[in-house]
Amino acid sequence: MANKAITSRDIDFAKWYTDVVKAAHLADYSNVKGCTVFEPNGYAIWEKMQSVLDGMFKRSGHKNVYMPVLIPENLMKKEGELINGFAPEVAWVTIGGQKELEERMCIRPTSETLFSDYYSAKVKSYRDLPLKYNQWCNVMRWEKETRPFLRSREFLWQEGHTVHSTSEEAEQETRDMLNTYKTFFEDYLAIPVITGRKTEKEKFAGAEYTLTVEALMYNGVSLQSGTSHYFGQKFSKAYDIKFLNKENELEHAYQTSWGVTTRMIGALIMVHSDDDGLVLPPNIAPTQVAIIPIGDSEEVNSLVSDTYNKLKENNISCYVDDTDKSPGFKFAEAEVNGIPVRVEIGKRDLENGKITIARRDTKEKYQVDSNINVVEYVKDLMDTIQKDMFNKAKVRRDNQTYEAHTLEEVEQIMNNHPGFVKAMWCGDEECELKMKEIRGTKSRCIMENHGHIDDKCVVCGKEAKELVVWGIQY
Repeated sequence: MANKAITSRDIDFAKWYTDVVKAAHLADYSNVKGCTVFEPNGYAIWEKMQSVLDGMFKRSGHKNVYMPVLIPENLMKKEGELINGFAPEVAWVTIGGQKELEERMCIRPTSETLFSDYYSAKVKSYRDLPLKYNQWCNVMRWEKETRPFLRSREFLWQEGHTVHSTSEEAEQETRDMLNTYKTFFEDYLAIPVITGRKTEKEKFAGAEYTLTVEALMYNGVSLQSGTSHYFGQKFSKAYDIKFLNKENELEHAYQTSWGVTTRMIGALIMVHSDDDGLVLPPNIAPTQVAIIPIGDSEEVNSLVSDTYNKLKENNISCYVDDTDKSPGFKFAEAEVNGIPVRVEIGKRDLENGKITIARRDTKEKYQVDSNINVVEYVKDLMDTIQKDMFNKAKVRRDNQTYEAHTLEEVEQIMNNHPGFVKAMWCGDEECELKMKEIRGTKSRCIMENHGHIDDKCVVCGKEAKELVVWGIQY
């Protein structure tokens, strides 16, 4: 039975999304226009994401740093493409205390300028390279329309910034970090993704090229979920990042940047959750198991305590709901909060030597022996849930991935059953803009090394150059 506080996702997907965010206490609206409050449940998910990704970054040789939140205007303007690309979204500080600043400063929308300025003083020799840094921080972009986690004026993210002695090494870094994101999305978030290269129009301002991770939401709308940028020498020439190479010659360095944001939480909601609330994959759930005692007896309390201790000792995150709420209320609360596994221990079941274990994703319940090895059972169940959630999302993604050979076919798909559309493109921006007239359809990524499905551009009919995945985007 669906949660009455949550609108059905098949009736009003946007309202459903907001209802889930509020019902699961993930975020709330703030009196600061365009910004949201991360509630404990929402921030806990972000902390878990941070922890996993931070470990992956450090294992690949990256170190964390922190840059200032303010960027002087002259520094921001050194690389023209970047400031031009971000100009509509930049927030400026003009007064400090009670005095007007001699030079206005922007609140960082991204940190390429700060890192490049730092690297220009730090890098002297090829022996200093590579420098592989990452930053966890907040940024500010003056968005017109906002939605919790997906788009807000202030949001949280990580941004990696690296500098290298060769283009080959920098380009390998760009692809390696894209693959890191792909692994994270699929192995932890249970979200299948496609990867590829952004078109010139859609690439990051100042990049030679941008690689992207794209995911498909339940309603067939696509979400750019992570990006990795190769800058070449664009920023190093603008900020004078030079080093003495092995031939003792001065050379401009090669740079990359890459990042993901709290919109990953939005992706989790829109891919996996249902009309009863949040559904979380065990590998990313801050709390994996809810233990719910039913009735008050020495036998119940003893097994509850024993189960909790065993799970904790084996690094399975869990809690005991020993409030005086009804069992039904406790079950519903665990469900709406997306707890992957629920262990119900009741007096009546124990009399029959049983306990009940339920999984959140399918709502299935299993009666098992009370003396079962609960740790192994829960571990195996969580592994199954993780795989099943990924496979379910992949099947849905694949069923919503189409091929189109004419503009009419694209229009029919997007107006009736939107999703990813594979179609050929000539490379002209005019054709890219023409596609946008169909419900805002944009190029999501150029599929590299995937061959051709046609010889002609889906828009103009001229010779096709690239196989592109198109979609309606958040």
